[in-house]
Order: sequence, then C-alpha cells, then structure tokens
Amino acid sequence: MQIKQAVVVITGGASGLGLATARQALLEGARVALFDRNAEVLAVAHELGASARAAVVDVTDEASVTQALDQVVQAWGSVHALVNCAGIGAASRTVGKQGPMPLAQFAQVIQVNLVGSFNMARLVAARMAMNEPNAEGERGCIVHTASVAAFEGQIGQVAYSASKGGIVGMTLPMARDLAGLGIRVNTVAPGIFDTPLMQASPDEVKQPLIAMTQFPKRLGHPEEYARLVLHILQNTFMNGETVRIDGAIRMAPR
Repeated sequence: MQIKQAVVVITGGASGLGLATARQALLEGARVALFDRNAEVLAVAHELGASARAAVVDVTDEASVTQALDQVVQAWGSVHALVNCAGIGAASRTVGKQGPMPLAQFAQVIQVNLVGSFNMARLVAARMAMNEPNAEGERGCIVHTASVAAFEGQIGQVAYSASKGGIVGMTLPMARDLAGLGIRVNTVAPGIFDTPLMQASPDEVKQPLIAMTQFPKRLGHPEEYARLVLHILQNTFMNGETVRIDGAIRMAPR
C-alpha cells in the first residue's frame, strides 16, 4: 500500500499508541481520521492540521461508527487502512476478596476490546471492498492491536487477556475472509509502552515491568509501535500475522 494520500482511520486516536500512529502516518503523507470516545480527539485533530479529522465514536456502536465512516468517505472519498488502538483494561481476579468478578466487568472489557475491534473491521472492510484495487489487487489493510497479555496474562488480567487473545485468534480467519476482496489483516501485540496510562502509574508498578523486559531495559516508545504499523501497511506480503513488539518481555504471574 502506498501511504502517501492514503486515508487511515485510527481508533483510540486521541492519545498514546493511536496518536503516535497518526503522527507517523501524517509524516509519510497520509490523511488520518481519528476516532475516540474522548471529545479531546477533536482538539487533537485540529492541532495535527488539515490532513487530520476526528469524530467522537463508540467503537461498539454500529450507528456511531457508520456515521463517522460516512463522514470520512464523504470528505476524502474512501478508506484505505484501519488501525484499531481503542481499548480498556480492568484489573480483577476471577475470584477475589469481594467474591467473583462481576460478570458485567468482564463483559465490558470483551465488548470494547474484542467486539469493538471486530465492529470497526467489518464496517471498514465493507467500504474498502469498494476501492479500486492497486496493481497487486490490494484494496485495504486492517491492523488490530492485541497485547503480550494475550499470551502471558498476569494475575488479575483474565478479562483483558481474554479480549486480546480473541483479537489474536480472529486475525487469521479474518484475513482469510477478506483475502478475496484484496484486504489484508494483521495484529500487533505490544509489550509495555510509555503511554499516558503508564506515565500515571507509580514506580512500584512500572519498575517490575521494566525488569521483565530483556533489552532495552525501558518502556517502549509509542513511535516504535507506530513505525511497525506503518511498515505493515506498506508491506503487502504481510498478512494474517501477529507481531510482538516488546523488548523480549515475558510476563511473570505478577
């Protein structure tokens, strides 16, 4: 895929990995549409300039996503790439001091992280299918965001790990589903990155995670995630794959 002038939709675009991806895509000549449930995304897009636009979107709601995508297509004619960065977490044991984890808490994490990613993908892919194919027959590319917790979830991460494991699990079948339309699907599984959430965490939370990272001994930079995403978008032979970017971390139980 040629990034220059491509239309890239990014969920969770107001901050963190999503915002870093938007900035990298803009540097390479793309037009970016930032979707986020936080209204701050509107000001963020304004600061990024004329090649960025934004919408307040609930990724789990079909009407909300459809309206925002229609506005993107009306403004720029098509959608060429989707980067799913929107997600939430909730730390709770299956059975803790207060009893079993509330089912609603588990369901909410699955709904936002897994169902939201699928909802975005299916609605964007339907629009990508109407694009003119390039010389290789490609019409679009979808990049999901999972987590190393999909493979080594820690104590209290049962809901989060299940949601991210679901994203990993749907990557290959979705790529197979969409292959006939010329749409690629890949997933990035980040380790521990220097996002606003981690910046707000005390050292007693951050330092053990850094200690589990082999090299380099630090948090990941959001720009490193973004550069990997842009490579995936541009490398047409990458399809149906989940790629870890984590400094060789292997998460301990706690």
